[in-house]
Amino acid sequence: MKLRSKLKISFCIMIILPVLLCAAAVCVIFKFQVVSIYQVYGVQQADLMSHFYSSGVMMGRITEEIYNEIKAVSENDPKQFEDMAFLEELDQKLNEKLSALTVRKNGVMIYRSASLDKKDLEEILPEYKQGDNYSDEGTYKGGDYQSLVKQVDFSDFEGNEYSVSIVTFLNQMLPQVKVLIIQVLAAILFVLVLTSLVLNVWIYRSVIRPMDKLKLATYNIKTGNLDFEMPKVSGDEIGDVCRDFEEMRVILKQSAEDKVLSDKEEKELIRNISHDLKTPLTAIRGYVEGILDGIADTPQKQEKYLRTIANKVNDMDRLIDELTIYSRLDTNRIPYTFDKIDAKQYFDSYCGEIGLELEAQGIRLEYRCHAGEGLVIVADAEQLKRVMNNIINNSIKYMDQSRAGKIEIDLYDEGNAAHLVIKDNGKGIGADELPHIFERFYRTDSSRNSQQGGSGIGLAIVKKIIEDHKGKIWAESVEGEGTTMHIYLLKEQDKLSRYNGKGRRYHG
Repeated sequence: MKLRSKLKISFCIMIILPVLLCAAAVCVIFKFQVVSIYQVYGVQQADLMSHFYSSGVMMGRITEEIYNEIKAVSENDPKQFEDMAFLEELDQKLNEKLSALTVRKNGVMIYRSASLDKKDLEEILPEYKQGDNYSDEGTYKGGDYQSLVKQVDFSDFEGNEYSVSIVTFLNQMLPQVKVLIIQVLAAILFVLVLTSLVLNVWIYRSVIRPMDKLKLATYNIKTGNLDFEMPKVSGDEIGDVCRDFEEMRVILKQSAEDKVLSDKEEKELIRNISHDLKTPLTAIRGYVEGILDGIADTPQKQEKYLRTIANKVNDMDRLIDELTIYSRLDTNRIPYTFDKIDAKQYFDSYCGEIGLELEAQGIRLEYRCHAGEGLVIVADAEQLKRVMNNIINNSIKYMDQSRAGKIEIDLYDEGNAAHLVIKDNGKGIGADELPHIFERFYRTDSSRNSQQGGSGIGLAIVKKIIEDHKGKIWAESVEGEGTTMHIYLLKEQDKLSRYNGKGRRYHG
């Protein structure tokens, strides 16, 4: 779940859940306290709900039963109001109802609850009214007294006048109501704390934990530890950041490993180039000294020495050229000029040219074109020539000196590509070495003699150029018999658009 959705849900929960839980808690508490009030005061739930905000009416309801009892006694046995035991028992009942009792006979107070102040009673109690007087609603006294007086006025058979009053002070609250308010407040506080705790735990698990993991990841990267793996996290925005961070770690680790490998390859290249440059330089120095010392004392010897020097200079130029191409390989800055090329004419011309050079070295070239007219490919003629030269030079280097050298080149038209096969009868390549021959700086021979020396990047350059032509290259070899190179190059068929049209461009 996205963090934005979680925040929306959290906002709704903060508003709705406390309201629902508080409402449920209030209903349960109120129900319980209503039962308690009914058991203690005899007030029905309907009356309690109707008069909850009218304390006078509700307090009047509380003493209604005792008030009716007083009326019954006044009618049947008024002499009981002179019995102290009866009055104390009646007073005890009223005390439980949060009220007090007063009894006056002929205007004289004969009984007063201990909780009542005599001075206050003078202001609170109504005067005796002639005839039997019953007031179910009671008399309200405001001001400083805030009291409700329900009074029964009657006279006995002897003519004595009695006033029995139930005094209820309205500035007090039912204990159950106090408990109700306290419990409601406690429930609300509990609900708010619980909701906050649940949301905090949820947010902590959604935000803080992933942030801690991200912090640990940044610490590992800062200290150079790229081998750790980012733990799995949720699918929200922070999870996306953590996954991006993990991808960055993998890329950084790969970059670091590539840097180590690149440094190793560069050192290997410098070592190879240094050795391969030193070999022709040593030969050049020897032949130059031979000329200067007069060892080449005949025109024939001098011509041989100079020809050898020229060949060694060409070897050095080839090595330097490979080094230049290698530097462009790493930056994808090999320049290409793609164009439509008639494959048959191109390879006819190339093989005719290279055939003379191979013949001078005692190597026979056999070229066969199995394709008809109109085999047009999209390629860079100069770079394609470099590919052919590198492959053929590689074949020459690993020729078997025990037999006459031979190189065969065959051109086929296969579907949407031209298939070029270059086969030699050299030493061949072992099965364990064959998968690595296109890797940079890989050499199948461990020796570094002048005959088979090399930088180890010739075939890597070949593969790079063919791949930039959207083609494919692979090798087959039998050790002791020779090696065959296969090259697939795209036919024209409107493929020129892939190369941004005719003209020079850089691949990268």
